Amino acid sequence: MDKIRLDKWLWAARFYKTRSLASEEIGKGRVFVNGQPAKPAREVGAGDVIAVRKEDPAVQVRVVAVSGVRGPAPVARQLYEETPESVAARERAAEMRRLAPEPALGIEAGRPTKRDRRLIDQMRGKS
Repeated sequence: MDKIRLDKWLWAARFYKTRSLASEEIGKGRVFVNGQPAKPAREVGAGDVIAVRKEDPAVQVRVVAVSGVRGPAPVARQLYEETPESVAARERAAEMRRLAPEPALGIEAGRPTKRDRRLIDQMRGKS
């Protein structure tokens, strides 16, 4: 077996939990093969470059092997290798998140309750 459907390969390589979820994401245009938008039935083989936009920087992988069965994660990891550009982009994004975290993540308790708002107003000298 030297070629396999894209949705089946993404499922076997553990990028998506189910084939239907993989097909859905491919249909939304979040998966590219060799820089081209793909369809779920597209055949992929060793040497193809697949870009998967699941996270902020897209993960680019080169297909090393094909498999039609979903195995354990260490075996699935052997089906592909991540490109050096993708690794560098993910590291840059992680560094940017570390240096400038999302402001909304600092709000742990969420929106103030009615009691909290009254205390805030009391501290500000209102009412």
